[in-house]
Amino acid sequence: MSLERELHKRSGSVCELSGSTENLNVYQVPKSPGTGLDAHILISKMCLEQIENPEKVDSNHWRCLNDSMWSEVPAVQVMAWRMLNRLRNEGWPQDLLDMLYLDEDTMSWAQATGEGNDPDNTIKHIDANGVLLTAGDSVVLIKDLNVKGANFTAKRGTAVRNISLVHDNQEHIEGRVNGQHIVILTKYVKKT
Repeated sequence: MSLERELHKRSGSVCELSGSTENLNVYQVPKSPGTGLDAHILISKMCLEQIENPEKVDSNHWRCLNDSMWSEVPAVQVMAWRMLNRLRNEGWPQDLLDMLYLDEDTMSWAQATGEGNDPDNTIKHIDANGVLLTAGDSVVLIKDLNVKGANFTAKRGTAVRNISLVHDNQEHIEGRVNGQHIVILTKYVKKT
């Protein structure tokens, strides 16, 4: 049986994303770990054009994902996740993304194209001079800091070597001062 016939049989001859029955095309989902039927979906010409040309995306067309995201076909789940991520600034897609569950392998496939990665959301630790800090850097304190719980003051000019970054807070780093492991605000240090 041909791939196209198998897709028509699996989908009931409707677009697996929008439910449309017109102008159906075989679409290979990018970065698929599998081949054949598992790597393809049947989609309408309108869906295909919007997937391949992001500037032509009509967010209202993609409200159909409210239904298709629940498909048991991993390739359909992957494309639903990717399109919802592309549209998440619209508001409603983020609500659907919050409900959508993908198993670990399917999520890896969905993220393989970089869809959903927002470089603006990456936490960056910046020192007082605007220099990017990375784990293992050395910094110098630019202000005397009272260390709570340790009953000492870390003096301005103190070097803190081999810092570590607090991954969920861009304003905090950690390091050793006077033998104590402390949390330091990035605005009070400069990279050396």
